[in-house]
Amino acid sequence: MADEEPTSIWMLPERQERSGPGRRPGYSREQITRAAVLIADAEGVEAATMRRIAGELGTGAMSLYRYVPRRDDLLDLMIDLAMSDVELPDAPSGDWRADLALLARQTRAAGLRHPWLITLLTSRPTLGPQLLRVHEFALGALDGTGLGIDDSTGLVGMLDDYTHGAIRRELGWLEEARRTGLDPERWKRDYMGPYVRRVVESGEFPLFSRSVLDSRTAHLTPEERFRHGLDRVLDAIAALIPSLRTRSAERPARPLRRS
Repeated sequence: MADEEPTSIWMLPERQERSGPGRRPGYSREQITRAAVLIADAEGVEAATMRRIAGELGTGAMSLYRYVPRRDDLLDLMIDLAMSDVELPDAPSGDWRADLALLARQTRAAGLRHPWLITLLTSRPTLGPQLLRVHEFALGALDGTGLGIDDSTGLVGMLDDYTHGAIRRELGWLEEARRTGLDPERWKRDYMGPYVRRVVESGEFPLFSRSVLDSRTAHLTPEERFRHGLDRVLDAIAALIPSLRTRSAERPARPLRRS
C-alpha cells in the first residue's frame, strides 16, 4: 500500500519454508540475491527483475515476493552482497594509512567486478551487515588517532568520495571503450589526439598544454592513477589529523541530554 511505512529488509525475518514430497522448492534471500547480482553483472541492474530472476531459478515471479517484498529490498540486498567482496581483516592493524589504503583498493576491486554497485551505493541511503562491517573497519582504522567520531566520520567520507568517484570515472572509460570499440589509448591517440595537438600548437591554453606534454600522471595505467590519487588523499588525511585532534581537544564537551 502507498501509505504503508517503509521497513528495512534487515528488520524483516527471513521466511522459513519446509521442504518435502509434494511441496514447491523453497528459496532463500541469498539465492535470490545471488541470481540478481549475476544478472546485473552481465547485463546491468535494470535487467535484474523479479521475472528474470524467477526464470533463472525456475519458478514464478510472484513466489519470490514472499522472500523479497519490494524492488528496493532487492537493491539493498544486492548492494550488501556485492560489498561482501570487500576483503578485510577482522580488525584494523593499527596502521591507519595501510588499513584505509587496503579498504580503498578492495572497494575498487568490488566496484569493477560489479559495475552497477557504485552507482547504487552512492544514490541509495542504505545499510546492511556488510556495509556496516566495512564502515566499522574504516572508523576503527582511525580510532587510535585521537580524533573525535565526527572527524573520523568526515575523513572516512572524504576517502569514500575519492574512491567512489575514481571508480565511476574508470567504469565510464570502460563503458566508452565497449561502446566505441576503442581502448583508452586508441581513444586518446586517434579520436582526441588531433584536436589536442591543435590546442597545444595554438598556445591558447598553456597550462593544459603542460599537462599534456609534461605530466607523468596522464600516462599512468588506471590502477596506477587510482593509487596515485589515493596517496594524495591519504596525505591530506595525515596532514589534517593533528589539527583536527587539537581542535577536538579544545572543543567543549556536549552537555548530557536529559531524558
